[in-house]
Amino acid sequence: MHLALTAADEHFRQEVRAFIAENLPADMARRQRRSLTLTSNTEDVLAWMGILDRRGWSVPHWDPAYGGTGWSPMQMFIFEEELHEADAPEFHWVSTHMAGPIIYKFGSEEQKKRFLPPLRRGDYIWCQGFSEPGSGSDLASLKTAAVLEGDHYRVNGQKIWTSGAFEAEWGFFLVRTDASGKPQAGISFLLIDMRSEGITVRRIPQINGEAHVCEVFLDNVMVPRENLIGEAGQGWTYAKALLDHERTVSSYIYFNKRELRRAREMAEVTMRGDQPLSRDPLVAARLAELEAEVTALEWSVLRVLAQEETRYGESVAASVLKLSGSRLQQAITEFQCDLAGLRSLRFCDPYDQAGDDSDLWPEATQGRGNAAMLTRAATIFGGTEQVQKNILSKLAFGL
Repeated sequence: MHLALTAADEHFRQEVRAFIAENLPADMARRQRRSLTLTSNTEDVLAWMGILDRRGWSVPHWDPAYGGTGWSPMQMFIFEEELHEADAPEFHWVSTHMAGPIIYKFGSEEQKKRFLPPLRRGDYIWCQGFSEPGSGSDLASLKTAAVLEGDHYRVNGQKIWTSGAFEAEWGFFLVRTDASGKPQAGISFLLIDMRSEGITVRRIPQINGEAHVCEVFLDNVMVPRENLIGEAGQGWTYAKALLDHERTVSSYIYFNKRELRRAREMAEVTMRGDQPLSRDPLVAARLAELEAEVTALEWSVLRVLAQEETRYGESVAASVLKLSGSRLQQAITEFQCDLAGLRSLRFCDPYDQAGDDSDLWPEATQGRGNAAMLTRAATIFGGTEQVQKNILSKLAFGL
């Protein structure tokens, strides 16, 4: 079953497709296609943000008052889909989909003027300081403390699994400003300059060869009081609004559709004897099964978009999409590795020019080992699979 677009939406798709064809640098798209990594393409991400900003499309999902486009949910869906189909660099989600919306929804006018324009332009990236050792899923138990001293907060504590902290200029952090009542009631939301004295960042090696996630140590870091988002003690409320949105987009439907297309291509170009693997009944059956699951996920996302104005069942839908989307990421990239065979064991440097034209190393197979190893974490980041099941058991079934 395929979605039938209105004439207006089809015209919009062609407009987006033409813009990407004219403005996306070929080498940028090539690097994105060859490798699924987080650290190697930061410069590309920021450069692409600048290109989109000049067209007014860098933060289309934002409120139009702050630079958003006012597109319909379907137009947003089409835009994201076309970006992925063209192998454009993905948005830096922590910056554009998390930091930005929190600032314009809950921040002061001064904070909006200071931070939103650079976010739209892609001047630099942000990081998210939520998880701590011993309190990852149990976020309310965080211990990083911020004590108000005059016009500054003195911050002490540690964060972990902070993606991109080593290259971020700013971060948004959950800190404890009051330990006297319920754990959730004493949490506040601070914006912290990552170049501040007292901040130490240590990168954590990952199985795919990267070191993108980090530990962040805060030792008597002085943060201006004006960097507090909203009211002290309301950080838990702001974080829940942010995480609900993160889980909704964590269906990764665009990624899953693109990588399934790549799997089909791999099955066509990978030969067994004188026949492509796509002719193998087992391969064909597995492709059909993944196609059905991706289609089901896509229609589920579209149903959520259709209900966006009423926000009906948002938390339940967010958890269902997160569960399904993250499992599919793993299933599709593992299938790609099966198709690539031993070639999936080669680490792919997206800046390496070697081997591009080799019959033994087809373009579609490159970087698949990187991708499979990275997506092993898909059922953890953005809310673990176990946490999503707990949310569903409570909200959907009253357990």
